[in-house]
Amino acid sequence: MPLRGGGISATGLGSHPRHEGCLSLAVELQAGAGGPGLNALVAFVRDTLSFLVTARPTAVNMARAARDLANAAAQEAEQEGATEEAVRERVICYAEDMLEKDLRDNRKIGDLGAHHLLERAAPGGSKVTVLTHCNTGALATAGYGTALGVIRSLHNLGRLEHVFCTETRPYNQGARLTAFELVYEQIPATLIADSMAAAAMAHRDVSAVIVGADRVVANGDTANKVGTYQLAIAAKHHGIPFYVAAPSSSCDLRLETGQQIVIEERPGQELTDVNGVRIAAPGIEVWNPAFDVTPHDLITGGIITELGIFTPKELQTALSTTIS
Repeated sequence: MPLRGGGISATGLGSHPRHEGCLSLAVELQAGAGGPGLNALVAFVRDTLSFLVTARPTAVNMARAARDLANAAAQEAEQEGATEEAVRERVICYAEDMLEKDLRDNRKIGDLGAHHLLERAAPGGSKVTVLTHCNTGALATAGYGTALGVIRSLHNLGRLEHVFCTETRPYNQGARLTAFELVYEQIPATLIADSMAAAAMAHRDVSAVIVGADRVVANGDTANKVGTYQLAIAAKHHGIPFYVAAPSSSCDLRLETGQQIVIEERPGQELTDVNGVRIAAPGIEVWNPAFDVTPHDLITGGIITELGIFTPKELQTALSTTIS
């Protein structure tokens, strides 16, 4: 069966491992990968997804998506008269449905977050200036974004004055991806080095800081791209509300605090080399964690989900009946 529409493959999902994994598996299955036989096909789906999860242990929504997709394949294979074609179609349809739900959830996050931020930071009807980190837009989701979705909604409402986006060292997702999206959408924006964020808060009338999340635990502690923690500290010092925007699927109520989150590390060459050329002294040690954990007490604006906006203290009670 053909993948539904051209939109899914045209959204740039390859930058986000959850969507890249679902889409690449769907493409492989459509091309005939897996099998022969139902058991071999289901094993192929489960093993492929399990391998993908090892690439991003910090991102809880990826593990959930892989589990649900693998279960869908197994359940279809158990149906009376099941065929390999039926299992392939089930997995492809399920993956496409996940992407469509993600887009709906992102739009809801954008709408809820924009209105909440305006009520708090600009109740008189003025425009706001926001600062964001890493990439949380159409290139990281199914086409709208979480934190960048809030920014997009503010822009659509005519209430966005300006955006400051960090370069997001060392992998430069902000410079390479977020800056591209902002220019493409004609949203007024300025790219800054990560080390300039506190100065921007002090001197450029930043109204709020909005970031995404790879995992939010029961007490509200949040794992996100490294550098987020220091932004939250600076925001609190300057009295600027700090928001986390993430779908409920990124909330992991099984973990009580951020100390339990597994933080993966990236290659040291991201710091020592530029375009393949060594710039750091040979022999220097490198510590390059991909994420850091922001303590819940620094999330002063709230946690924006598709189900509502919650303080860290409210999160567990609010989501306990909706997250599996």
